[in-house]
Amino acid sequence: MAHINLLPWRETLRKKRQQQFGLAAAGMIAVTVLLLLGAHLQIQGMIDYQGKRNKYLTNEIADLDRKIAEIKALEKTKAQLLTRMEIIQQLQSSRPEIVRLFDELVKTLPEGTFLTQVVQRGRGVNLDGRAQSNARVSSYMRKIDASDWMGNPRLVVIEAKDKTGTGFSHFQMSASQVTKKPSEGGGK
Repeated sequence: MAHINLLPWRETLRKKRQQQFGLAAAGMIAVTVLLLLGAHLQIQGMIDYQGKRNKYLTNEIADLDRKIAEIKALEKTKAQLLTRMEIIQQLQSSRPEIVRLFDELVKTLPEGTFLTQVVQRGRGVNLDGRAQSNARVSSYMRKIDASDWMGNPRLVVIEAKDKTGTGFSHFQMSASQVTKKPSEGGGK
């Protein structure tokens, strides 16, 4: 006997193809989801890695900023110490100058002249005094100008004898304290 298939074979074939298509579509969706999940995990890993690098760099920058602040504080302290050392060195080198100034005041003061007030401001010296004559004041100015430790005498005021009523002329003079160069020789 011959077998005759009375079932609608085309419908069965269509259902079989639809099932295969559905399985293929489901497989493709599953593969796509897996690929998307893999891509997401890869990108998230890269983002996490970059975040860690950024955090590391931020920490290093903060550490360097602290070190820079410490260096600036040390440089400021260094500058202050250098300034203090320079002032101390200036004071050490100028310590004997006041002695030399007084010595020169005595050496240059001519007879018949005396000082009533000596004021030093920085390198300048203001002298007030009395003299028997104007010639003695001019002699005093010449001696100051020839001095190794004083110079640049400038007469500010001179009052005649009859105005003071003491028999002496009153004078005010300014001069500069000069530092003797080491090549000029030692003291006198």
